[in-house]
Amino acid sequence: MAGASMNDIKSRIKSVTGTMQITKAMELVATSKLRRAREKIESSRPFHQIIGEAIGGISVSGEDLVWTKKSEAKHPLYIVIAGDRGLAGGYNANIFRLTQMLTAGKEAKILPLGKKSLDHYSHRNADILSKKFGYVSEISVGDALDIAEMACAGFENGEFDAVFVVYTRFASMITQTPVYEQLLPLESELTESGSIEPVYCGNPEEILNRIIPQYVGGVLYSTVCESLASESAARRTAMNAANKNASEIIDTLVLKYNRARQAVITQEITEIVSGSEAL
Repeated sequence: MAGASMNDIKSRIKSVTGTMQITKAMELVATSKLRRAREKIESSRPFHQIIGEAIGGISVSGEDLVWTKKSEAKHPLYIVIAGDRGLAGGYNANIFRLTQMLTAGKEAKILPLGKKSLDHYSHRNADILSKKFGYVSEISVGDALDIAEMACAGFENGEFDAVFVVYTRFASMITQTPVYEQLLPLESELTESGSIEPVYCGNPEEILNRIIPQYVGGVLYSTVCESLASESAARRTAMNAANKNASEIIDTLVLKYNRARQAVITQEITEIVSGSEAL
């Protein structure tokens, strides 16, 4: 019985060791992806910040624009950015929980970005605007601009009265916060705080009609980069915790194995001693 128990423990140690090798590899991959994602965050911020300041400088002229009209957001569009894979702790669940709270009591449309987001809302028969963007990691600047054009066209045509993006903001290696931002209509903080005075020629409304989709696309791409960094950080944290747990399990199993082995040796010595005394 003791021999069988020792074999079971050895098999368990081998299994946990194999799993630990996988989680270590996943942690290294997540760390590498996180480094690249943080570089993308830094490079993506200036574009939409400068355009946002230009919009603020133009829209202070007092033009009555569709982009600035306030609404009750009863028929909004939520662009929900989740992950492409699991094993990232509560990363995806936190985004879905926040979106569920925001959409409660509203006739909302959903534009899922990421495989987990697409699967989640497809299985729940949500009113999905498009299923084209299935992987967050494959979304480029051009894709972000396409999404922005789609969102701006629907908002301008009255298909929905507000546009929000729900994503996870990267704060640090251990802190990622699910948040949401209003993209349309433009918030007063943006339209009233132009810190620059842009030089432009033409009708302000026509100019805004051209640059607002670019601004929305820039913000969307920035949130995609934030989400990618957050997903990698969450997965790295989860895999690091898994490695620590696996190490503790292996230490416990090794201790049990040594005790079982000691018990077998003690039993054999006792049998030998008892046999010699019988002689």
